[in-house]
Amino acid sequence: MKSVCLYFQIHHPLKLKKYRFFNMGNDSFYLDEYQNKSTTIKAASSCYIPANNILLDKIQQSNGKFKVSFAISGMAIELFKTYAPEVLISFKELAATGCVDFLVEPYSHSLSSLVSKEEFASQVKRHAKLIETEFGITPTTFVNTELIYSSGIGEMVAELGYSTVVTEGAKHILGWKSPGFVYADSAYPKVKLLLRNSSLCDDLRYRFGDKTWDQWPLTTSKYIDWINNTDGDIVNLFMDYEVFGCNNNTESGIFDFLEYLPSDAIEQGIEFAFAKDVINKFQPVAALGISHPISWADEERDITSWFGNEIQREAIEQLYSVREKVEAINDDNLNYVWDFMQSSNHFYYMSTKWFVAENNANINPYDSPYEAFMNYMNVCSDFKRQVESRYSELTAATEKKVAPKKIKTTATKTTTTATKTATKAAPKTTATTKTATAVTAKPKAKKVKTVS
Repeated sequence: MKSVCLYFQIHHPLKLKKYRFFNMGNDSFYLDEYQNKSTTIKAASSCYIPANNILLDKIQQSNGKFKVSFAISGMAIELFKTYAPEVLISFKELAATGCVDFLVEPYSHSLSSLVSKEEFASQVKRHAKLIETEFGITPTTFVNTELIYSSGIGEMVAELGYSTVVTEGAKHILGWKSPGFVYADSAYPKVKLLLRNSSLCDDLRYRFGDKTWDQWPLTTSKYIDWINNTDGDIVNLFMDYEVFGCNNNTESGIFDFLEYLPSDAIEQGIEFAFAKDVINKFQPVAALGISHPISWADEERDITSWFGNEIQREAIEQLYSVREKVEAINDDNLNYVWDFMQSSNHFYYMSTKWFVAENNANINPYDSPYEAFMNYMNVCSDFKRQVESRYSELTAATEKKVAPKKIKTTATKTTTTATKTATKAAPKTTATTKTATAVTAKPKAKKVKTVS
């Protein structure tokens, strides 16, 4: 029996408004509120609500045999709370069935795993807490932003208590091997790897509605045959949830496909499972060494879509240069900006790889990577200005608060010492001397008390 792990990713980057040089210092609201609201509502009505309704029906009809997992970023959940609360309600209904699992990831869909170990750990912990709060489920499986993974990241994930990771079945890592098995990280064998079957995923992501494709139209029976003919025990299908209704509109037949796939697959002997199920059921067949980060992007399956040129690296460096100060200030408004500025999409828009603009034409709000860079850096510069100003205020307030205590303590000690010295030094031979000493000592004592 073939085990199918079906995962859907949901992330909505908060789009920045056109922020010019002359806005800096005068305008600290960076978001295109209209675009963020409209795209969230559109995705909710086109994809999330109708797709969730189908999944709920299929779960109920299958008596729990149909299972599906979601990776929903913290930023997406925040947008749902603001603009589409009905989406969160529908996900809570799915979670209540016991047939839906949620994966943990960096909160803001960030690249922190490649930049800051401390920020990465913080975001993963925050996201896990959010999933528990919203859906009542404790995540046990980790998936990184853009499926980015390396052995170094595996070490950090293991330190956070996760031993199951979903990542890309990159050909240059697998070689002749199939992504249809459980693997272990050669550097950290306790970390088990589940690898995405990119070909079967892309059949739905990119080719489903392409009438020039030699396999069009794609039917459920054909797709199930392809699943059963793959090598291995497991098929990991990880894709954007927007494949339903957004990437492929209703007229393409994509919702009909989703309607019939679960029952048809179960009838053909396919088992739908969570990542934790297959990890317990199957042992790793081999160890994979992943010294350089892999991802699910482009043909190279590497990280050059976000770190491939100087402007991307400059933008990332400038943003993370204030991380410690943002953490020290701990202001809700600054923390919110810090979160949405980290989303990987901002840096993806700056990519100069020729096929990024083509593949991303429908979602990239910029006409060129250089326009994306300039707009982002204008926002980043103003954000840094705010952070530096607030941090200076915090530092000054701290120093002001500490300084009087030091002065008071010193004065008290000095007074005590001076009084003792004066007392010891006072002559005791004549009454006249005693009187003079007493007159001299009283004013000194009064003055010290006043200073104290």
